[in-house]
Amino acid sequence: AAAAALALLPLGKMQSPESLLDIAARRVAEKWPFQRVEERFERIPEPVQRRIVYWSFPRSEREICMYSSFNMGAQEPPAAADG
Repeated sequence: AAAAALALLPLGKMQSPESLLDIAARRVAEKWPFQRVEERFERIPEPVQRRIVYWSFPRSEREICMYSSFNMGAQEPPAAADG
């Protein structure tokens, strides 16, 4: 069965298993907003923070557009007066 699975992968493209850090960070990101994680736990190592933030970011284009601050209809801010 393992040989059959390996045969499906392109040559030189072996997939490595997910790290425990990625699995745990993804599970945390699915359940809690990052702000709550920061509030609840005092000391979160930087690599753990980065992975939680990575997994917190929306994956679908629809969600990215929904949460994006980019606004096509926004007017430019007024220019500052010289003087």
